[in-house]
Amino acid sequence: MSAIPTTFRAYVAEKHEDPEGIPFLERGVREFAEADLPPGEVEIRVAWSSVNYKDGLATRLDGKVARISPLIPGIDLAGEVVASDDPEIAVGATVVAHGYELGVSRHGGFTEYQRVPAGWVVPLAPGFSAREAMAIGTAG
Repeated sequence: MSAIPTTFRAYVAEKHEDPEGIPFLERGVREFAEADLPPGEVEIRVAWSSVNYKDGLATRLDGKVARISPLIPGIDLAGEVVASDDPEIAVGATVVAHGYELGVSRHGGFTEYQRVPAGWVVPLAPGFSAREAMAIGTAG
């Protein structure tokens, strides 16, 4: 059973077509279903995500970054582990995840909760906050 609520808030970009077949992008904060998150061994209550150039491109119709629709952008995230199937990653740990497919072909950090593979998770050093990790950023 998931520790993520059934629904939560996320910033979502979704491609649509109008009645004439002209594409447009709907984007904004909305409810998102836990069941629509991809599989993974670690569930995180996201506290922070930075804003990167790639995130801006993911929210543009002509950005050519988003590989799925709908997409929660955010190529990085930091927060607290709320559930883990990996014995190396403890519930309650403050962690960061960045890169891989986040915010491009897999839902990213602009959300209240996220589920990711254990191999993508990096525990933060003691005394280093999730906010500090995202203030440094991960671009480049």
